[in-house]
Amino acid sequence: MTDLKKIDTYAKKWIKEASDRIKDSFSKELTIQTKSHANDLVTDIDQATERFFIEKINSVFPDHRILGEEGFGDDVQSLEGVVWIIDPIDGTMNFVHQQRNFAISIGIFEDGVGKIGLIYDVVHDELYHAISGEGAYLNDLKIPQMRKTKLSESILGLNATWVTENRRIDSSLLAPLVKKSRGTRSYGSAALEIVYVATGRIDAYLTLRLAPWDFAAGLIIIEELGGRATNLRGEKLNMLEGGSVFFANEELHDEILKDYLHNGKW
Repeated sequence: MTDLKKIDTYAKKWIKEASDRIKDSFSKELTIQTKSHANDLVTDIDQATERFFIEKINSVFPDHRILGEEGFGDDVQSLEGVVWIIDPIDGTMNFVHQQRNFAISIGIFEDGVGKIGLIYDVVHDELYHAISGEGAYLNDLKIPQMRKTKLSESILGLNATWVTENRRIDSSLLAPLVKKSRGTRSYGSAALEIVYVATGRIDAYLTLRLAPWDFAAGLIIIEELGGRATNLRGEKLNMLEGGSVFFANEELHDEILKDYLHNGKW
């Protein structure tokens, strides 16, 4: 039987160690590269942080596999066994430009089931964490179950990209949703926006394109609090390929899916 407490203890220890290394880098010059396009940044700190986690995990849990954003982990084609899904710095552009509003994100799955979710806001020293069946916490404070809201009373996490001219969707598709809501916010870190939904700082988070490491940890935390996580078609999230994502409390999720997303080509 997998010892989740042991895994959780080590993961939290390594997150704090990694965060100290990240904060030490603030006074140093970063090496910045681009990935898929000019605004898709990766730094030497992203890469070094992922390597740090891989080294630690391999030393203590050699039979576990690792799916990491920077590609230094394993070639994960299934979620059999224990799989760590890691984003060493979620919100790299914020890290580069602001030195805040980024997070370390780790989701740990066993045979495809989310077991441990950890999202650490490095600068604000806020660790959002959950073990399946044991509740979710912000540092030592237990997070209450998600409250129900209606769209007209809700703040949405939504990037302006999707309601302005873009190459992916008709920008008018989500305009009615935005108009009916109380307002929108965009923080530049999917992991943080998901835990902001979990804690009620925003009421829903929607986007057209995320990778598994962006949402794996947040999925576990949201579901532990009674929230709902799907793609924009209402389907189960693909933990190996990613795609569109939609996180909200149950009532709001139903309302948005039924009234605003059913005709979209997502």
